[in-house]
Amino acid sequence: MEDGELDVRRWEDLDIDILVKIFQTFDIVQLTSGIGQVCSTWRLAACDPLLWKMLDLSLLKSNFIKIPLEPYVYVDGRSDRTLTRVLKIALNLSRGNILTLIFHYNLYVSDDQLTYAAERCPRLKRLVMPAWNRIKKTGICKAVHMWKDLESLTMPSIANPPYLMEEIGKNCKKFSELKIMGPCDIFFASTLVAFVPNLKVLSLRCSILVRDALIILLDGLQQLEVLNISHCLLIEVPTPPAPKKVVSQIDELILQKASRLRNFITCMNQSCIMCQRTRNDEGLIRWYKYEEELWKVDEVKSLAI
Repeated sequence: MEDGELDVRRWEDLDIDILVKIFQTFDIVQLTSGIGQVCSTWRLAACDPLLWKMLDLSLLKSNFIKIPLEPYVYVDGRSDRTLTRVLKIALNLSRGNILTLIFHYNLYVSDDQLTYAAERCPRLKRLVMPAWNRIKKTGICKAVHMWKDLESLTMPSIANPPYLMEEIGKNCKKFSELKIMGPCDIFFASTLVAFVPNLKVLSLRCSILVRDALIILLDGLQQLEVLNISHCLLIEVPTPPAPKKVVSQIDELILQKASRLRNFITCMNQSCIMCQRTRNDEGLIRWYKYEEELWKVDEVKSLAI
C-alpha cells in the first residue's frame, strides 16, 4: 500500500455473520426494501435462516373502509399491492424457514395472499391473524391443510367454527395453543371440545364469555393446562325472556372445575383498566382506541407477541 492510501473495505466484503447481525435489527419494511439485490454477499446474508424464523407483518395495516355487506370491509388496492409485494420478497428470501407468521388486526389478508404464504411457509408452527373478513372457508382450510406442523393460532371469533376446527383436528396433530380475539359462546366452546380436545393452552381474554361455555370448556378439554379469561365480560344467558346477566365474580363451581388446571388466569377487578375497557366496549374491545401495541399483550407468555 502506498503512503497516504487507506485500506478501505467495501460493504460487499463484510463478513456474512456481521451482515446477518446488522440485518437482525431491521424490521420487515427494511428487510424487503432491496437489501437482497445489492450484491451476492448481501443476498446470501439476507436469506440467512436466523432472519426468517418469524415473519412479523404487524407494521402493515390495510387502508380500508367499512361496508354494510360481506366481507364488511373494502381494502384500497394500493395497500393490497403493498402487502403482496412484501409477502413475495420476504417469502422468497425466507426459503421456507418461517415458523411464525404475524398479521396486524387491521391487515385484511385475501385468500390469494394467504394461499401464497401457506405454500411458502410449509413448516409454520404459529399463526397470528386476527382479521378474517376477506378469508373464505376454502381459503383458510386450504392453508391449514398445508400447515401440518401448526401448533398455535390466534384468530377472531367466527360465526361457523366447526369447519375450521375440524380441519385443524384432522391435519395439525401438534396443535395445542389457541387464542380467540372475540366472543366465546356455547357453540364455539362445544366446537373446540368436539374437534380439538387435546388443546393445552387457551386464551379468551378481553371478550364476552358465556358462563355455560366456560363450563363446557372446563369439562370437555381434559388436556387443558392453561386457561386465560382475564378481563372477560362473563355473562349468564338464562332461558328467555329473562335478560342476560353480567357475572361480577367467578363462582365456586367454576373454581372447583378449574382447580385441575396448572394455571387459571382471571381478572374481574372493577379498578382494572383493561376490565373497564372490556365493559365499556361491551365485550367487543375496540383495539384501535387504545395503545398501539396493546392488542399484542397476553398474560400467557407463549401467546403474547
